[in-house]
Amino acid sequence: MKFRWTRIAIGLIAITLLGIIATQIPYLVFMPSPRDLIPPNGTYEVTINRDTWGVPHIYGKTDADVSYGLAYAHAEDDFESIQEALYLTRGKLAQLKGPEAAPFDYLVRLFRFPEIVAEKYESDLSPEVRAICEAYADGYNHYAALHPDEVVPGVLPVTGQDVVTGFVLKTPFFFGLDNEMRRLFDGKRKNTVSQKKGKNAFRNIFTDDLPVGSNTFAIAPNRTPDGKTHLAINSHQPWTGLVAWYEARLKSEEGWDIVGGVFPGTPLILHGHNRDLGWAHTVNSPDLVDVYVLEMNPDNPDQYRYEGEWHDLEKTTIPIVVSLYGGFKWKATQEGLYSVHGPVVRRPHGVYAIRYAGYGDIRQVEEWYRMGKSKNLAEFDEAMAMQAIPSFNVGYADKEGNIMYRYNALLPLRNPSYDYAQYLPGDTSETLWNSHLPFEQLPTVKNPKSGFIANSNGTPYRATDGPENPREADFSPTFGIEPFDDMTNRQLRILELLTADTSITEEEFFAYKFDQQYPRNSKVTEVLEELFNAPESTDPLLKAAINLLKDWDYNTDPQNTSAALAVLFIQEPVGKRLKGKPGPPLMEHLLEKAKQLKAAFGKLDPVWSEVNRVVRGEVNVGLGGGPDVLNAVYGEWNGKFLEGKAGDCYVLMATWDADGQVHSRSVHQFGSASTRPESPHYADQVPLFIKQETKPVWFEEADLMANLEASYAPGYEPRVVEGSAPKMEDYR
Repeated sequence: MKFRWTRIAIGLIAITLLGIIATQIPYLVFMPSPRDLIPPNGTYEVTINRDTWGVPHIYGKTDADVSYGLAYAHAEDDFESIQEALYLTRGKLAQLKGPEAAPFDYLVRLFRFPEIVAEKYESDLSPEVRAICEAYADGYNHYAALHPDEVVPGVLPVTGQDVVTGFVLKTPFFFGLDNEMRRLFDGKRKNTVSQKKGKNAFRNIFTDDLPVGSNTFAIAPNRTPDGKTHLAINSHQPWTGLVAWYEARLKSEEGWDIVGGVFPGTPLILHGHNRDLGWAHTVNSPDLVDVYVLEMNPDNPDQYRYEGEWHDLEKTTIPIVVSLYGGFKWKATQEGLYSVHGPVVRRPHGVYAIRYAGYGDIRQVEEWYRMGKSKNLAEFDEAMAMQAIPSFNVGYADKEGNIMYRYNALLPLRNPSYDYAQYLPGDTSETLWNSHLPFEQLPTVKNPKSGFIANSNGTPYRATDGPENPREADFSPTFGIEPFDDMTNRQLRILELLTADTSITEEEFFAYKFDQQYPRNSKVTEVLEELFNAPESTDPLLKAAINLLKDWDYNTDPQNTSAALAVLFIQEPVGKRLKGKPGPPLMEHLLEKAKQLKAAFGKLDPVWSEVNRVVRGEVNVGLGGGPDVLNAVYGEWNGKFLEGKAGDCYVLMATWDADGQVHSRSVHQFGSASTRPESPHYADQVPLFIKQETKPVWFEEADLMANLEASYAPGYEPRVVEGSAPKMEDYR
């Protein structure tokens, strides 16, 4: 009997295993043969030159050659992030990251990003842009074929359409599409439904999860003592991951001649400079997303009312595959629903349709390509007039001495009778927009008499000093443009510095970028004065904390002994007030932060650099700067100190002299080898970064050759120049 039950048990186990294996067969994707992934010899003509900081200078005959080399070089330094970005564009991130990534896969599939790209790829993109996207895919595939141990099955071969889908997917995340989706998936309805009214009551929407900031400012020759033109390109991004900056120099015989930053999976420079001009992006927050509440047919849950009639929802099935423990995968399905407004989600608290500006446009990569190939302001404007990039402020400067600020946004022309801060009724065409503000009417400042423009994520109505600023009254409140009094601490501070200095030297240009002080005329002062005017506390720790804050000079320099408590205290209440939200009770909040510092350091006044840290592998060093100062550093408390996670990252400072010749300097918070701890360039720029120093950008080939570390073609061993690598400085 025992033997019989043993045989039955073994049989049941075998049947179970066979069943599990059978369910895995659709997901067991094997990598194609490396021979099929490596382009034949002669397909591309490109050389990767690594300078002594490891930065790749990609030289090729055609733009496509260069894009191919860029993909290969970036994969050498950060294959992991590029691979993750490509899984995301396929709607397969949960197969790589597990259940927590399933909502992103659902969003990709619900909005049909890959299908839209496939439909429009040939018709909407120029042959030149398709060529660079396909070449980038070839470069990635080439690296993957030679390093199969790094490849997760299921992503190869990558195609040009995958590269374009990355642009289509990521762009709406910067103006808050993911935040609106998160709100819909909360347990209850987050907004009321707007009712038609005679007067608009719009209030700008601030979202919590957009990037924390960026800076750009440009100085014209009439405000410099030597006729130079300056441009600060200073995005604030997470220091690692899918939107972490990577520096590259691209040069082809077809006219690419540019340096700047790329994200994992992008085949071109997103912001930077060529010989003739440069531009920078900062995140803006127009209202580009609308959510409609659909009235459903009580007799048919798949019908919604629109213009007095019941309409059928279009229905599809969305498969989501999730990696589980032990390498097994689990497949779930969700319904995909669509209305005249756009994609639809069904929730317990309602049925909602989502519409956002630019949905269905795949030409973002085309616009960035044309911006980078522009030779003057007219060509740059012509590229931007495509309006394929639906958001981002733009700061601009060129060799002719032109400077410009533009509030770039694809602003929907909406019916002013509704409040677009709320959800909208979906049963009427009155709330359904189909057109946008013309490009030439966007808030723009060109060559102001003041000689400078600046933006640090604040209002476009205070981009310079003088009457050339756009007027708030000229723009409909339905656009959701940041109002006149919406000013970050960084924007207040840069305007304060630039306005006071009528002759800005190159040294001052750099000093202003790395300024570490909060402005006095800001929410910081408002919060501190409210704290100081509160009834006096009898708690000795709280009293000591308040006295320390009263001595603070608003600075975040590394040796400051009040900054630790000040920054820990002000970050939440100031951040909330900047977004129009209530903050924590100030006394309770200060006491909490005081106890936090005492527990970690045994005192309230450690020097700021002991608290504010950059951690990179074995490197753990202190620095100045802080949240929402021009030298921005955003850290997370790890129980011992603030570990930097975002803020200043890739900084590029460009100058054109009086003869129109460009030179520039840059710094990265870590180095060029983004995820390669074994590389000498994994953290070699940290010493520069913490000292607010920069390295030269070797834009001229002769300068590069004098500072060359290695030169090679993709797939070949580098020819290393002995003794060229920079020496690591003492971190202690």
